[in-house]
Amino acid sequence: SAVAMSSTCPGLYCGRMMVNGSAEGECGVCPRGERTNLQKICERCTESPELYDWLYLGFMAMLPLVLHWFFIEWYSGKKSSSALLQHVTAMLECSVSAVITLLVTEPVGTLGIRSCRVQMLSDWYTMLYNPSPDYVNTLHCTQEAVYPLYTIILIYYAFCLVMMMLLRPLLVKKIACGLGKSDRFKSIYAALYFFPILTVLQAVGGGLLCESRLLTACSQCACTGTDACPSLSFRLCISLHHLGLVIGHAGCLHVCL
Repeated sequence: SAVAMSSTCPGLYCGRMMVNGSAEGECGVCPRGERTNLQKICERCTESPELYDWLYLGFMAMLPLVLHWFFIEWYSGKKSSSALLQHVTAMLECSVSAVITLLVTEPVGTLGIRSCRVQMLSDWYTMLYNPSPDYVNTLHCTQEAVYPLYTIILIYYAFCLVMMMLLRPLLVKKIACGLGKSDRFKSIYAALYFFPILTVLQAVGGGLLCESRLLTACSQCACTGTDACPSLSFRLCISLHHLGLVIGHAGCLHVCL
């Protein structure tokens, strides 16, 4: 074909495989974990994520935890002891999920990851840049040019959901006996709603979030009224439950930074 015989591949993300030191085959999508270089050759990604990439991963990883804490607090009422244990369990779920996600991501078995350097916003949305060399047939070169920033979050969310379904129902059934049968599992039901929303957010807006460098610090939202700062600070210090939330938020942010 004309595309196969041309010196370079069309489009931004189409490339050829390197075999025995020479580019061979037709132009097409690069394998996962590779992306095209300036010569339109599929090249293995061997770089480490930049600081902004780690900040983005940390921010997206904290979202489920913060939402877990919010809905646990919202539906637990004044059951501070049971709510606190659920907060700890939610942190354990997310922490274990994060470790497992890193271990199954290349290089497998280590807590480090190798990545393709993000060069432009279009790297996140390669499905929108499939070229049509003859204006009739489309050459499909959709790939994860930002490997693994796009899929690693989705894998993490999947592990979080599995860990929650394995641990939380048994815990809630044991410790939340004071709540009604319809209320004790509401924080779990809420997670079944916000996980699909987070997945869509990552799939559609992940590139916009990462490239805009919009990282928000998690802070404890006081739901007990509009107190003045001194009064609110005093009540926070004497409440182990609220103080634990603040320390947890600060710890998560410190890990990301």
